[in-house]
Amino acid sequence: MLEPDAKRLLKLMGKENQTKGILVADQIASAIALLEAAVAQEEIDGTPDPKQVSLRQRSMPMLKMLRKCLDQSEDVVWGV
Repeated sequence: MLEPDAKRLLKLMGKENQTKGILVADQIASAIALLEAAVAQEEIDGTPDPKQVSLRQRSMPMLKMLRKCLDQSEDVVWGV
């Protein structure tokens, strides 16, 4: 994932300005809910630029990984 896109998703999950970080298993459900809420809001508001990749598309890999980690009670670590 490109850095600007990753930073946007991390910000939406409450992990803004963290080049290194961790989501412990207990925080993953909340992060998923935050991302899904942001996706729903963008779909209500519409994508600002129709040529831009939607947040739904952009967040799919992250949500897939988060759900897998949640199912397995695994932490998510980045920048290490």
